[in-house]
Amino acid sequence: MAGSRRRFEGKDAIEEFREVFLAIRDEIGKVIVGQEEIVEGVLVSLFARGHVLLEGVPGLGKTLLVKSLSRALGFEFKRIQFTPDLMPADIIGTQLVTEGDHGSKRFEFSPGPVFTNVLLADEINRATPRTQSALLEAMEERQVSVGGVTRPLDEPFFVLATQNPIEMEGTYPLPEAQVDRFFLKVFIDYPTSSELQEILRRTTATRSGDIRPVLPPETASGDLLQMQRLVREVLVSAEVERYVIELVTATRPDRRRAGTPEARMVDRYVSYGSSPRGAQALVLASKVTALLDGRANVSYDDVDRALVPALNHRVVLNFEAEADRVDAEAVLRRVRDEVRKAHRPPAAP
Repeated sequence: MAGSRRRFEGKDAIEEFREVFLAIRDEIGKVIVGQEEIVEGVLVSLFARGHVLLEGVPGLGKTLLVKSLSRALGFEFKRIQFTPDLMPADIIGTQLVTEGDHGSKRFEFSPGPVFTNVLLADEINRATPRTQSALLEAMEERQVSVGGVTRPLDEPFFVLATQNPIEMEGTYPLPEAQVDRFFLKVFIDYPTSSELQEILRRTTATRSGDIRPVLPPETASGDLLQMQRLVREVLVSAEVERYVIELVTATRPDRRRAGTPEARMVDRYVSYGSSPRGAQALVLASKVTALLDGRANVSYDDVDRALVPALNHRVVLNFEAEADRVDAEAVLRRVRDEVRKAHRPPAAP
């Protein structure tokens, strides 16, 4: 797939992007059974230069997914198992006192596991807020400061954090403001009966899937960075941009109508709506989706497809929503149905 010119530039850039994206997805599919939407969401975040928060019960393949992704990319992979006694220095690194040849002593930086390309932050809600903040700062700034020296992290840098929704005793749930820093939040559900049967066949026999790097090792980092830049070049029309703005704005409750008969679903169940960061994530995820469809411009359908994973962790529900068993996905789909009536032409007869 390599050529004399730089890849992901020129008239063939979109088709090359699609080929690499689908090839990575297929390589991961050699090990991960089903979960197509989960794999696509992770890849969308990667190419949009964001990070992912995965939520699901133990044993659903979250760790295997990240390992498979790093192998398909040919990148270095590291894993942090978060525990209550984990310290920030265990993540970002620390200064060690070393002795020279003539007995002199000096400080030497020992880098932490964040100095990698693909990082799995396993059960992030089991670490203390101080340790969580150290990782989140590295995610946002893509650099760490130790001993008065700022050190940039490797590029590309992709974090996939997991949290376990059960066994909440002794955990430190991420505050809404911290969760907002993740590009997408993806929920992993149980496999179907047929998928479980295939999982047993693959994991209890002698043969296993052999994942091979999709990108040439010598150009993998540069190719991925080029693909991330290509995503930013996808066009968004004024109409689609207005659609995104109205979607995000519609997630915010109107306090004046809350509790009245004419109150919307949002006014009844939502405490806080999406932040501007949610609009940015929605646009970038839509750009990746457009490239996968072979287009250089974002459509309404691209936005609708990215809506739930981009905003479901940015809509804070109240106690009434919990009592009525209403989740963020239901609220967002109602918002989409209301907003798009004014933006999308009626279907042809």
